[in-house]
Amino acid sequence: MSCPTSGYVGDVSLRRGSLRHATKPRQSKATGQKTLCGRRLDPELNNGITGNSMAIIDYKSSLKVLVSVKGHPFQRDEFCSLLSSFDDIACTEVEQPANQVFLNPENAADWDALCFYDMPGIDFSEQPPVLIEPSEAMRVGMLRLLEKGKGMVFLHHALASWPLWPEYGEIIGGRFFYRPAQCRGEPVLDSGYLHDTEHEISVLAPQHPVCSGVDGRFSLTDELYLAHAFDDSIIPILGSNYDFRWQNFSSALHAVTGRMYCNDNWPHPDGTPLVGWVKHYKNSPIVYLQPGDGPSAYADPNYRRLLENALRWVASDEAMAWARQRNQSDHTLL
Repeated sequence: MSCPTSGYVGDVSLRRGSLRHATKPRQSKATGQKTLCGRRLDPELNNGITGNSMAIIDYKSSLKVLVSVKGHPFQRDEFCSLLSSFDDIACTEVEQPANQVFLNPENAADWDALCFYDMPGIDFSEQPPVLIEPSEAMRVGMLRLLEKGKGMVFLHHALASWPLWPEYGEIIGGRFFYRPAQCRGEPVLDSGYLHDTEHEISVLAPQHPVCSGVDGRFSLTDELYLAHAFDDSIIPILGSNYDFRWQNFSSALHAVTGRMYCNDNWPHPDGTPLVGWVKHYKNSPIVYLQPGDGPSAYADPNYRRLLENALRWVASDEAMAWARQRNQSDHTLL
């Protein structure tokens, strides 16, 4: 099979057409309307950019969440609309690498939970991508946060973050790799992706607070991963009915080296059908939700409910007590 070439370099998406370059506003000759990256500019709203529902500072909501982004393209306005839809939750977005300032107990104290929709540790300006080590200060601060019990929610492509820090995968409970790597001491191939795929998600833990009010089965059109879940440390809450064999996916390494939608010479083992789980790491409650690639997921009522529930749960006293108890049990078994 011949693989198409993508011809891209830099901070790019695996999805065609989603790469946006910084540019100056353009003015339509027909309408006189100014746009920036396809968004209508209005000088009287949101510093000129309409559609950003997070432009107003929320001083009143009782639950405050710091949301980390950047490292992988996403539809910012639609994602902000998702975050702004939650009642009594104030989400503040911060980009990589600035978010690392907050990854310690002192600077994260004002936030009830942390949400990660970022993908640090990979430099896509090179082909193949160059992997970047996290700083010692960032690692130490993050582990101190986990000792303190700060609740964390990881979304979609965050599974690929900090590939040179193995413990980060243990924190999340799984791994997505853009290059062949070592995973828990074993050599593994790069992971797989599949865009805009309709599949059915089943709730595997209907009594768990994260799944409260979510339909037992629901369809979602979203990106799927052929990746790793660490079954010995997670509690599954969501599963997909899709067929997670390599023949149905494309190689991430091929994609970032110019061969989009290609799985030639890539005999990846079957992947996990799990697309959501909860776990603890040290004293922190953790949730990972694999869905969330773009607007079709953002707008889905079941996905919105899952994410809202996840943020509320990891910030709750009950979740923190649950994580502490499990951490104590871990130490008892040593």
